[in-house]
Amino acid sequence: MDIAYVLMHSPLVGPLTWEPVARRLPGAVVPSFLHLAAARPPFWPIVAETVAKAVAHLPPDTGVVLVGHSNAGRFMPVVVDAIGRTVHGCVFVDASLPARSGVTDAVKPALLDLVRRKAEGDRLPPWSEWFDEDEIAPMFPDAETMRAVCDDQPRLPLSYFEQPIPVPGGWDDGIPCSYLMFAPPGQHGDDDKAREARARGWRVEHLPGRHLHQLVDPDAVTAMICKLGDGSVR
Repeated sequence: MDIAYVLMHSPLVGPLTWEPVARRLPGAVVPSFLHLAAARPPFWPIVAETVAKAVAHLPPDTGVVLVGHSNAGRFMPVVVDAIGRTVHGCVFVDASLPARSGVTDAVKPALLDLVRRKAEGDRLPPWSEWFDEDEIAPMFPDAETMRAVCDDQPRLPLSYFEQPIPVPGGWDDGIPCSYLMFAPPGQHGDDDKAREARARGWRVEHLPGRHLHQLVDPDAVTAMICKLGDGSVR
């Protein structure tokens, strides 16, 4: 069976965050969630429907490996439930993990407090403006890439961050899941998400790098995604 990699970007940024990896994965599918900025809650069905439409053109016998970065990881269960085709694996790339059951918060409580403070009416500034530039710049390979990605960011409504995302029961039954951690240089050991992934019996791999490492070293990230994806298919 043919396999297509579906690269889901965090809705807080844009699909450009996956462009270098997509160029290295023939036939990769990169759904865009930028239209969420103009949507109203609930948002999770829109995410799931967007991915389903993005893979609808694939031949019926083509399976997928779903790859979610950052906040996109929280939507993985509803995407699996919606796309209507064989899912050979789910790869969480420095991504938030969904709850084991019930519902997943759109963001951690501490981050929800932050976004409420930063909201301008019912809108959030672009994600990169939540932090000082000296915190954001090291995530990018160069100033040109940083400008392009920052220009691609949406201004999401506050209600996006307040949404509960359901976790369909049995969404991962028979689906190998894995977690790829981008560890800052010099950091050793697992972060909280890697520890939780291990506790769920998922495969965990590390790459030295920051949160947008797929822009900095797309070759290494692509190779690791393929490694994890191949491991899922076997």
